[in-house]
Formats: sequence, C-alpha cells, structure tokens
Amino acid sequence: MRAVMALGILALGLSLGSAAEAKRPNILFLLSDDQRPDTIAALGNATIQTPNLDRLARGGTAFLRAVAAYPICFVSRAEILTGVCAFRYGAPYPATKVDPSLATWAGTLHGAGYHTWLVGKWDTNGGPKTHGFEETSGLYTGGGGGTETDAHYVDYAGRPATGYRGYTFKTDDGKPLPEMGVGLTPDISRRFADAAIGFIERKPAEPFFLEVAFTAPHDPRQLPPGWETKYDPKTIVLPKNFRPEHPFDHGNLHGRDELLLTSPRQPEEVRAEIAAYYAAISGMDEQIGRIVEALQATGQIENTVIIFTSDQGLAVGSHGLLGKQNLYEHTLGVPLIFHGPGVPQGERREAPCYLRDLFPTTCEMAGVAVPASVQGRSLVPVLRDAGKAVYPFLIGYYTDAQRAIREGSWKLILYPKAKRAQLFNLADDPDEIDDLSTRADQVGRIADLRAQLLAWLRENGDPNVDAVADTSIAPAK
Repeated sequence: MRAVMALGILALGLSLGSAAEAKRPNILFLLSDDQRPDTIAALGNATIQTPNLDRLARGGTAFLRAVAAYPICFVSRAEILTGVCAFRYGAPYPATKVDPSLATWAGTLHGAGYHTWLVGKWDTNGGPKTHGFEETSGLYTGGGGGTETDAHYVDYAGRPATGYRGYTFKTDDGKPLPEMGVGLTPDISRRFADAAIGFIERKPAEPFFLEVAFTAPHDPRQLPPGWETKYDPKTIVLPKNFRPEHPFDHGNLHGRDELLLTSPRQPEEVRAEIAAYYAAISGMDEQIGRIVEALQATGQIENTVIIFTSDQGLAVGSHGLLGKQNLYEHTLGVPLIFHGPGVPQGERREAPCYLRDLFPTTCEMAGVAVPASVQGRSLVPVLRDAGKAVYPFLIGYYTDAQRAIREGSWKLILYPKAKRAQLFNLADDPDEIDDLSTRADQVGRIADLRAQLLAWLRENGDPNVDAVADTSIAPAK
C-alpha cells in the first residue's frame, strides 16, 4: 500500500531513496474569494504587494490559463468539491444542492486516511461534515447571524453593505457565534489564519488535507489592519479595458454586484474600489504568510503541497462591469499556484485547466484512486512537462445567459438572451477590447468554435443548448 501511495509523488520527480520511504504529502488548499488572475505581483502586477504569494509562485509552478468555469461562489465551489461541471453536480442547473451520491474531494482523501479539516467560508448546502470534512475551525457560513440591517454594517467607504449578510462564525457543530461578528470584518483573514495555524500545530501522525477558504477580497470590502492607507486611489491605474458602461445587457446588468457603484462608472470611484480590493488581497497575503510560517515552524513544510487559487475573478470596472457574472478573462480566469514536494520551482504553465481538476490532481499526488464520478483531469502530467496539455479547449457558462469557449488564443462568447456574440484573439488582445465577431474573415472560425462548444454542452447535459445554438452574430454597437 505504501508503495502504491508513493507513485504520485514519484511521478512528479521528487527524489526519494525508495518507494517505501515515500510519505503521502499534506495538502494545504488556500482559496480566496473573487480574486482576479492579475492580482499577484510575481505574476505581473506592478502595483499590488503580495510577498507571500510571490514566494509560493517563485518557489513553485503557476498555471496562467486556469479558469472557474461558472463564476459564482456556490457553483464554482461545488465544482471544486465534486470534480464535475455544473451540469452534472446536481439538478436542476445551476443546482443549489450537491448530489449526495457524488464523491467529494475531502471525503475521498478522508477515506484514504487523511485528516480533513476546513477553515473559513462554507458556501455549500449542508455542513462540511456531510461532504467529507472531519472537523472545522473558524467556520464561517450563512444562517443565524442575527440582525443584518444594522446601520453599522458598512463597507470601507461607509456605504450600506449587502454582501455576506447573515454570515457568521459557527462552532464545529453549526452553532452560530454572532458575538464574533456578522458579515465581513477588517481582521477576518487573521481569524481564519489563527484557526488554520491551530490545526497545523497538531502535527498529526497521518497526513492532512486542510482547506482555508478566505472571504477576501469579496465585497463589502474592508481595509485590513495595517493596510488602510497602503494604496492611494489617486495613483491606481485603471484597467486597460475600463469602460463607463457595458455595451449591452450581458445577463446581469441590473444584478446586485452591478449596483454597488454609480453607473456609468466614474473613474475616481473605481480607483477607490480597486485600492480597497488590493488592500483586502494584501491583508490576506499577510495571513497566508503566517500559515506558511506555521508549517515551517512545525517541520511540515517539506512534506506539504500548497495550492493557492480563487473561486473566480471579478470585473471591478473592466468592461464597465463590477461583478463576477461574466465570462471575460478577468473573471473566468483565476490565479493558480502549486508549491511543494516534487513541484517544479519558478515555472509557469500555459496549459488550460479547470478548478475541478484540483481534486484528481491531489489524488494522483497522494497515490489515491480517483473516483469514477470525477470529470476533472489530473494536472500532474502538466506539472512534469510544460509541453503537456490535458484539454484542447475550455468551456465557460453562466446561468442561461452566457456560454464561452477558449481554444488556443481564440475565444468566442455567446449571449443567448441578448442574441449577441463576441470573438477575441487573446494573443493580440488580452484585454478583450476588439470584438472580431462581425468580420467576414472570421465566419469559418466562429462556426468551428461554435460547433465544438455546442457538442460539449450537449455531451454534458446543458438544458439551454438549443437557445445557445440559436444565438445570432449581431453587429457590434
């Protein structure tokens, strides 16, 4: 059994004296909330300060084309948990409950002898223990939060807060702890880090799977202690694809997220929001540093695979949008970093991948059989070889309003409700500014991309596939 468990580690190229000496790695899964892929200094952001994520990226491997296929917290986290797409984890699409017959990431590792622990945000039906987690600490979830309309619950700018109303800390058995605060607080990332460090300091005999689900940088944005004045809004550079308004109703133009700021978007408001967004990320990064230091102090860092990602990105002014209900790269894309034993250091991967691939990837690393229900694919071959790819293209989807396919540098987005389409060449236009969908020389390319998209949607049971097929290519306004 020990030799079988060693295979995943050996596959990554870790130097071991023998298979019998191999230890199954601990797995630390760090998950942020609504973090764009372009918000880590080591991966190209010249403004933000993320020294701890930078160290993970420089000492590990970053995937630059990872996506959250459905950019909404509950659905994205359900895909992570089950390793299957939103058309498969429950019904009706997009389901608010996970099919209990499906294997889960934590449950699978727990069945293989892992301690499975969860800290932070829980946004799935039922409790963590019903989905494979053995124990929680710093559990933060909805229900039982007391009065959520208090005037004091505001964001950094003093605006009445709407996000995370009703969320509160809870005991391991689900008892609300409203005395610890309702909604988001400036020091909430520290509270999560404290709970994670408590687990790490146990140093269990068996390996652990620890998920730390942060709430940063989700709104209502608060300024973490020490970061209140680090980012001056006046010096913030707006995204290249900043626009006062989106050119058409993409399916959520009047949703909660899009009403958080003035419309048309005012540059000074968006700069202030980005400054607060960066502060929330930097505050979280500081706490990630504390968690990694705890691994070092307890002698567990050398046998711990650390994975950092986010459940989806966010617009924050790009394309005239604020929220995550879109399929542009700033939202469909997520940061993804692997660090630890056997992971190549200081490398980057362009291979496309999904968040649902994390489940089978860690199974292979640990020498654990991947359950038959899992749709995701292990990224171990890509970690071993930068030239490998496990998908020819990627698919994104949001309610019945948007579908997208990204193949190589080309990306097609269809809007069935709006009867619109967009085509972008990401190699020449990474900010998705120049819509090529009405050009005569792109008719064949659009037809090929649409055919692949529709075939995948039919195979995976999209109930809206006929409406997607009927989406017209309208002239851009």
